[in-house]
Amino acid sequence: MRKMLVLGLLAGMLGVVLAAAPALSKTKSVEVDDDYFVREGAPRTVTVKRNDKVVWEWEGRNPHNVTVKRGPVKFHSPTKTSGTYSKKVTRRGTYKIVCTIHAPGMRMTLKVE
Repeated sequence: MRKMLVLGLLAGMLGVVLAAAPALSKTKSVEVDDDYFVREGAPRTVTVKRNDKVVWEWEGRNPHNVTVKRGPVKFHSPTKTSGTYSKKVTRRGTYKIVCTIHAPGMRMTLKVE
């Protein structure tokens, strides 16, 4: 009887831990400005964990997009001048990202661990 109670408690605790696992993912914001990602200067690298959400936030006046040119998964945002674009990254690897309007100068690297 005692073993059954302990096993039941352990199974319940495991269920709570597994249910909370998706809540462990994080959100990383990336600035999209005129004409750079992250911050002005050299191309920037942003590192996140698998299953994190990356949110690109438009802050400049010019139109831009987020386009994966090379990486495990390709994705592309609409071209816009304001707002956000988000992507949950589920595949590990290195993503080379550009704004196709301002490439090759406007680029960044996204590393998913």
